[in-house]
Amino acid sequence: MALLEVKDLDVHYGGIHALKGVSFSVEQGQVVTLIGANGAGKTTTLRAISGLVKASKGSVMFDGRSISGLGAHQIVARGLAHAPEGRGIFANLTVDENLQMGAYLRKDSAAVAKDRERALELFPRVRERLSQNAGTLSGGEQQMLAIARALVARPKLLLLDEPSLGLAPQIVALIFKIVRTIAAEGTTILLVEQNAHQALRVANTAHVLEVGALVASGPAKELAADDKIRKAYLGVH
Repeated sequence: MALLEVKDLDVHYGGIHALKGVSFSVEQGQVVTLIGANGAGKTTTLRAISGLVKASKGSVMFDGRSISGLGAHQIVARGLAHAPEGRGIFANLTVDENLQMGAYLRKDSAAVAKDRERALELFPRVRERLSQNAGTLSGGEQQMLAIARALVARPKLLLLDEPSLGLAPQIVALIFKIVRTIAAEGTTILLVEQNAHQALRVANTAHVLEVGALVASGPAKELAADDKIRKAYLGVH
């Protein structure tokens, strides 16, 4: 059974039909990526799954139960963490306080301490800055903090929205290396990423969104080798 099942999802923003009957699933232990141009509906899909926007039609099943219509905090409690586009960190709190926010629904303090330590092992730069205000971090460090905070929630499914956006190439390489490690350790990941090269390299399965509709799906390796996809998204002519 799929860990996440998205069926016929429609989202409207006023008069704009942002998602049109989007359906896909995410299997336990997989990395699934959504790729597409700006405005294709990738971020909206993640926001609809995590309860940040309301779907006008369709359903979302997570871990065998419907999460359609639940509030974002209820969905987090079920084991789904979202590291949003723009990072969504609390700029006026310290880095350490931001990490604590990742665990605010958890009661198992010994396990939280263990997960926090693992997140800091993955992101040594975050450890170096625990007492700093998060707003003083560089863009790359803020992105690392956003992912570390999501991991402290110990999610069954991690939604990653544009983790490489606006970052220098060496930081992008580092972030994706860590994404691979997180996946290898068993966290299921749904990744939205403008950098289709990196996304297809790290994912098992990929879906292509165009103007709110899914137009192609398949193993990431196959899509990376498809001429149409290469021309449209990978800059290969």
